[in-house]
Amino acid sequence: MGLLPPEDESWYQQQPGLKTSISAGGVVIRQQNEQMYIAVVQENQNRPGYVLPKGRIEPGETIEQAARREIEEEAGLNDLHKVAELGSKERLSYSKTMWKKTHYFLFTTNQIEGTPTDLYKPYKLFWLPLNEFQSWFWPEQRELIADHLDLIRQSFNQ
Repeated sequence: MGLLPPEDESWYQQQPGLKTSISAGGVVIRQQNEQMYIAVVQENQNRPGYVLPKGRIEPGETIEQAARREIEEEAGLNDLHKVAELGSKERLSYSKTMWKKTHYFLFTTNQIEGTPTDLYKPYKLFWLPLNEFQSWFWPEQRELIADHLDLIRQSFNQ
């Protein structure tokens, strides 16, 4: 799967004095031949591993607008249909220098290919089978998907 930080509770304990960064992102699902796939990105070669596309909210953006922009920048996907708001998850940043609160939305798409548009990081889009999600994400991203698995599986029936 790649290298992600060790799964320990220290990532989920807010330290006094750390600034909070508010972000937005998405769980993007597509269906092909009765199989559901989830869009994940790999940020760069120094931090291998798959994560959900997400990022900071820019001034003047709504949370949903930020989620859509981040998905387009990191995954290159822009043909998105919003199904639901999934809530938020919190943890320390990868560098452990900031507390991150990320709001997530569930989107569906028929788009298969995407060209990331982020100018600063070489993101790559991957489509991974939804039924294998337990092996790839940060723990809070796995929990987000597990908590909404029924809704995700029904998303193409709405």
